[in-house]
Amino acid sequence: MTTKLDVLAIGAHPDDVELGCGGTVALLAEQGRKVGILHLTRGEAGTRGTPGQREDEARAAAEALGAVRVDFLACGDGALRHGLEEEDQIIALLRDLRPDILLGPTPDDRHPDHGRGHRLVADAAFYAGLAKRAPETGRAHRPGVIFSYMQHDPFEPSFVVDVSSVWDKKLASLACYPSQLHTGRRQTGDTAGTPTKVSSPEFRAAMEGRARHFGLTIGAEFGEPFWTKLPLSIKDPMSLLPGGIR
Repeated sequence: MTTKLDVLAIGAHPDDVELGCGGTVALLAEQGRKVGILHLTRGEAGTRGTPGQREDEARAAAEALGAVRVDFLACGDGALRHGLEEEDQIIALLRDLRPDILLGPTPDDRHPDHGRGHRLVADAAFYAGLAKRAPETGRAHRPGVIFSYMQHDPFEPSFVVDVSSVWDKKLASLACYPSQLHTGRRQTGDTAGTPTKVSSPEFRAAMEGRARHFGLTIGAEFGEPFWTKLPLSIKDPMSLLPGGIR
């Protein structure tokens, strides 16, 4: 029997989730929430690494974050498709896993796959709640909300999650991607290749700098920013005090 998820984090490429919301995934898992990760591609069009290598890296990273499962689709890296077939594949997963919250790509970003991924996830999440859409994929289920994590392009956050206590787990997940990211170690063999923006030490420093910046805005050491289209419903204003999402 499939385990129901509390949260499903979705990325267009292996390492998107870890970079954008890996700390939040680790924090939720540490709190006892069941979190899964879905990669819409295996990064097959990427400059560095093979699809098989990237899948192996993604599985190791998911384990480092405490995710209970990791899944992969073949939506087309470098020209991410968001048609009927791709929607139905995600609908089937949402109805099977029944997550309450989705963490997904940002609506607009430097990499076109990220914006396309957002549209695909948002559309599929809505259609998954329509009983007559793809009824063969299971009982209708619509996640309660989609929160978009920050990738390359900045935005004004709806809220920032304090990930200071699990920053080491986020770094451990990023260390699982030697084919893609700067790890501080000399890269050889399959992990070496043409330098890219994300494989540079400058990118890694910028990633940490952004987390420190958003952490500072909420009085924490490290923070991960999120955006949501609609206002958040708060029943207890006191929950907005330090220690929760604010």
